[in-house]
Amino acid sequence: VKCWLRYVEAKQKGPRQGLNLVYERALKELPGSYKLWYNYLKQRRKQVKHKCVSDPAYEEVNNCHERALVFMHKMPRIWLDYCQFLVEQGRVTRTRRTFDRALRALPITQHHRVWPLYLQFVRRHPLPETAVRVYRRYLKLSPENAEEYIEYLRSIDRLDEAAVRLAVVVNDERFVSKEGKSNYQLWHELCDLISQHPDKVKSLDAGAIIRGGLTRFTDQLGKLWCSLADYYIRSGHFEKARDVYEEAVQTVMTVRDFTQVFDSYAQFEESVIAAKMETVSELGKEEEDDVELELRLARFEQLIARRPLLLNSVLLRQNPHNVHEWHKRVQLYQGRPGEIINTYTEAVRTVDPFKATGRPHGLWVAFARFYEDNGQLEDVSGARFPPHKVPPESVAPPDCPLWGGEILTKATALPAKRAEYFDSSEPVQNRVYKSLKVWSMLADLEESLGTFKVGSTRCRPHTPRGAPHHPWVSPGPLGSLTLLHAPWMAPSSPLGVPMPTEPLWPSWVLPVPLGCPPTPLAIYLLYAKLEEDFGLARHAMAVYERATRAVLPAEQYDMFNIYIKRAAEIYGVTHTRPIYEKAIEVLADEHAREMCLRFADMECKLGEIDRARAIYGYCSQICDPRITATFWQTWKDFEIRHGNEDTIREMLRIKRSVQATYNTQVNFMASQMLKVYSNATGTVSDLAPGQSSLDDMKLLEQRAEQLAAEAQRDAPPRPKDHARTPAHVAPRGAGT
Repeated sequence: VKCWLRYVEAKQKGPRQGLNLVYERALKELPGSYKLWYNYLKQRRKQVKHKCVSDPAYEEVNNCHERALVFMHKMPRIWLDYCQFLVEQGRVTRTRRTFDRALRALPITQHHRVWPLYLQFVRRHPLPETAVRVYRRYLKLSPENAEEYIEYLRSIDRLDEAAVRLAVVVNDERFVSKEGKSNYQLWHELCDLISQHPDKVKSLDAGAIIRGGLTRFTDQLGKLWCSLADYYIRSGHFEKARDVYEEAVQTVMTVRDFTQVFDSYAQFEESVIAAKMETVSELGKEEEDDVELELRLARFEQLIARRPLLLNSVLLRQNPHNVHEWHKRVQLYQGRPGEIINTYTEAVRTVDPFKATGRPHGLWVAFARFYEDNGQLEDVSGARFPPHKVPPESVAPPDCPLWGGEILTKATALPAKRAEYFDSSEPVQNRVYKSLKVWSMLADLEESLGTFKVGSTRCRPHTPRGAPHHPWVSPGPLGSLTLLHAPWMAPSSPLGVPMPTEPLWPSWVLPVPLGCPPTPLAIYLLYAKLEEDFGLARHAMAVYERATRAVLPAEQYDMFNIYIKRAAEIYGVTHTRPIYEKAIEVLADEHAREMCLRFADMECKLGEIDRARAIYGYCSQICDPRITATFWQTWKDFEIRHGNEDTIREMLRIKRSVQATYNTQVNFMASQMLKVYSNATGTVSDLAPGQSSLDDMKLLEQRAEQLAAEAQRDAPPRPKDHARTPAHVAPRGAGT
């Protein structure tokens, strides 16, 4: 092959006949050489490039390609060059048959190289039937390219088949658009195609398809309803289109969809009126035309007038428990008593008080006032009693002017069958006698019109939580609550306190106002005991924590001890750490010192030696070695048991630093000097008798210098590494 190729290369500048003869001789010897055939066919196509397609030379080149395909029928490049050469000649039938031969000859893995050129060829000529058949064959191999076929069908105005293909694509959940379109976008294209061309799309049921989209794409109901109505409008079925619009405005759930449908509906009515007026102006006016035109104008005006009511219906469909929207609906029906009564009736049956937005009892109040304003007081009582699902606190609103003493007495009477207050399965009439609002209103009424004795008798069944807030009961001493709480006392209850179904203790241990004595420690302990026995442990801990802030300062130390003990028993000793820290921060130095020792001992028992040492270091800042020798001895014993030589030296260094700090404090030195002299009640001038003329502060400074010098002489020698000034002593709290 190489020899023939070099021979051909040598003949390139020679005449065409000689070059072709060399190729023919080479192919006669080597008919299976792809290189020889490819170069030969390329050379022959180049020779006829600038000739007319009707020239006989074109047919000779075609014959050369046919001879080559006898041996090269598995080579896609030869087929593609031949097909492209035939396309340029404009031989439609021969080109189509050649493409079909290529697809039959080549393996299916090579078809993707042939189909693009084949489809380009069929789109190039106005042969829609041929192109449709070719596309159908192509989609069997590549169904993912259905969008290209649909676009071609729309371009040749074969919309019926385009709609059918698009419906197949939409229903195929595995289909992935190559153009990046979502399933909803494809569905919207289908709806537009069907609705805008009802006369050309006959194979599909437009109504069923679009209504199927209404249940499938609930977030785009407005567009789909408009597409369905547009389909009937273009089909000439105006009454069906109007029915679709009416159904849409009665079922949409969002304001956006309602706005789209209503605007389209109004535009449709306007276009119908405009078309009718144009027809009348062209053909002349008749009596029937006037009647029809007036009817359409009245229908359009009614539609515009109904818009606020329709919009209110949309909002109520979104949230049927919106009390404010029900009130707005009543206002829209002003002047129509029958509609107002129906609206109130539907509202009180629909609104669930536990899901309501607003005050549900306002509907009943407004309903009753409507009867009152219209002079039908005998119907007010029937309107006032709601069904059993209304909670008791909504039955008797405090601002209702229609409840009198007789009604309140009837409401607070014991029913034949007692029920729990929060038992929603029971009717409200059986539970209203336990309503706090009803009893408060009755008590206020008796207070205004009756006597104290009658009022107190009325309030005996009252819930305990409301008693401290009533003006007849003093919120101070515990004994003053006996009047209203006696019916609730349980003889067998623990601690002898009332055991109601609602919390009673928090109303007694509220934060104390300024100027009032703190709550006694016993009340908090009883409250915490109640929570431990019948409540939750965390509630009891919260009560103890509040007690540490509310009791007298003299009782804080005992309260912290109780708090720590109960926390250790309930949660464990590790949960007492924050309590110890708060106690050390809040208590006086004397009690804080004791807390530090207990805290350090607990950490030592838990094996936390470093924590214990840090606590000792913190406490050392409030312990004068000359007064609190016990603390320093305890720390020394701790270091002997758990420390080493370095930690003992550090302890001694801190001790000397603290002692030096206390020696330089004037007030402390004055108190120490007063203790030294026998006259403990004397003044500073008594420290230097005979020198009363000297300044007291000067004498005090001299005495301080003497004491500092004596302390320095008495102190044992220290290594240089530990010789530090008191300024390096860590402040209180540095150990932690």
